Amino acid sequence: MSIPFNNPLSIPVLGFCAYSGTGKTTLLKKLIPELNRRGLRLAVIKHAHHDFDVDIPGKDSYEMRKAGARQMLVASHVRWALMTEDLVKEAPSLPHLLKQIEQDKVDLVLVEGFKKLELPKIELHRASHGKPFIHTQDSNIQAIACCDDTQLPSDLRRLDINNVEQIADFVIEYANQWQPCAPSLPLAPECGCELDTSKTLSVRQGIDKILSYVNPITEVETIALDESSSRVLAHDAISPVDVPQHTNSAMDGYAFKYSEPMLDSYKIVADVMAGHSYQHTLNDGEAVRIMTGAPIPAGADTIQMKELAKEDDDSVSFSGSIALGQHVRQAGEDIAKDQTALAAGHRLQAAHQGMLASLGFGQLPVYRKPRVAVFSTGDEVCQPGQPLKPNCIYDSNRFTIKSMVKQLGCEVIDLGIIHDSEEALIDALKGAAVQADVVISSGGVSVGDADFIKLALAKVGQINFWRINMRPGRPLAFGQISDSLFFGLPGNPVAVMVSFMQFVQPALRKLAGELEWAPTMLPAVADCNLRSREGRTEFTRGVYHLASDGRLHVTSTGAQGSGMLSSMVKGNCLIVIGEQDELLIPGDTVYIQPFADLL
Repeated sequence: MSIPFNNPLSIPVLGFCAYSGTGKTTLLKKLIPELNRRGLRLAVIKHAHHDFDVDIPGKDSYEMRKAGARQMLVASHVRWALMTEDLVKEAPSLPHLLKQIEQDKVDLVLVEGFKKLELPKIELHRASHGKPFIHTQDSNIQAIACCDDTQLPSDLRRLDINNVEQIADFVIEYANQWQPCAPSLPLAPECGCELDTSKTLSVRQGIDKILSYVNPITEVETIALDESSSRVLAHDAISPVDVPQHTNSAMDGYAFKYSEPMLDSYKIVADVMAGHSYQHTLNDGEAVRIMTGAPIPAGADTIQMKELAKEDDDSVSFSGSIALGQHVRQAGEDIAKDQTALAAGHRLQAAHQGMLASLGFGQLPVYRKPRVAVFSTGDEVCQPGQPLKPNCIYDSNRFTIKSMVKQLGCEVIDLGIIHDSEEALIDALKGAAVQADVVISSGGVSVGDADFIKLALAKVGQINFWRINMRPGRPLAFGQISDSLFFGLPGNPVAVMVSFMQFVQPALRKLAGELEWAPTMLPAVADCNLRSREGRTEFTRGVYHLASDGRLHVTSTGAQGSGMLSSMVKGNCLIVIGEQDELLIPGDTVYIQPFADLL
């Protein structure tokens, strides 16, 4: 049975497979220098079917390995080698081995062996050996390098096994056409999972289940353009005009009618300034001085910039190349009249507002703001600005949540701190559900927490307590109180922010009517070791920057305790370590979720 292959690199990987004795190594020894000659930097991974060693008894590196060193790195000014003792029952994982390649130093990885892996490969075949084809059992074969005696199906690419130049041509063609697969992000969809307090959900399963309960707001109100920042457009904005409204000049220069050949000079008949026009039709051999944005006169179709023009009294001559229609912006080129300028469901920001203003919109139809009630729970929580009671902490979560809610254009209802009393919590929850579309609390949802909030929720709504396979933010409560959605976030400050970003944010955006939103996820190069537990999504606070190699690089902020708010202040992103990863090392590609949209 073949094993699926997931290329962890941003460069192509191509395998060579064949039965023993076909000549894989012989071919590669000729192919590698040919590809080097053509400018390709290569890495090669070879699968050995037997025990092997890379140095000999008596060498220091050999003796240190045999003494118990799990990894031994030997280096000189010529080369360096890392030898790793890793006894496994099966063949080593190719994706793991590929991660050891310094991909910024090579263009292509060639793999010899691993024929059971679903890896793009070239099959080598010699009819004289009497062996069956591999391609009949492996759909990943890209081509077959074979001898003249071999009979092939017509739909397979045939290469001459003795023609190294032809095989090199194919390898380069494959490398040029190769595209990396869409990254399997840590938040990518997985299988569904029913709500059940006995189950642990993945991050994706939790998001999908929450969004299935969210019905977007339908109430619409009309507001002034000036007040529309961060509001969600309720109806398509149809342009009442062409943009630009007139065919106009993209340059300061001269407008004239193009002809072949060009005339030696043109008579200047007028000046056309922005906001004004030439009321007559321009005749052959006539030109007007024209400013950027001014309407093109009738009869003119081409502009030459003033830097390539020379005036002599009332005439002008041109130098440089001239093409018909150059430097002319056509009416409606940007947005045509009666065209949809902006579709409903967009959250309005500065660029949207500027464009709509340019079309003459003074008022806009938008969806009503979602109303969000926020409170904290616990007798140990104190209001900032008040004296700190013994054995208590100041309430930070409520202020963090309110700020993020406002950032998403929602109306906040602050219910303050609700102390540990079932009766007080029931009253607060009922009152909040009457006023708000969404109710958010922090604290009281972890295993081992006092049961006040859980008892109160059980009496006022339908609530599920989930264990999310993530860190920080494992406990999460979600459900409904009357017609309102309820989110019970963890008590730890960092877990509150991470949980809000992953679960509350997409729900509030959908509720507000925002369409096709997805969290920003960017690839970055890890500059430090990053650890997680396989099967769990880890959100590590990080700092990313654009490095001199033109790529984003990221490192963690240091200690990652769930109560360390300073790590969120120091950071500018979350480093998302997916469920499939346990250890990422410097140079590995990771995905980051920038704070910019929310924090």
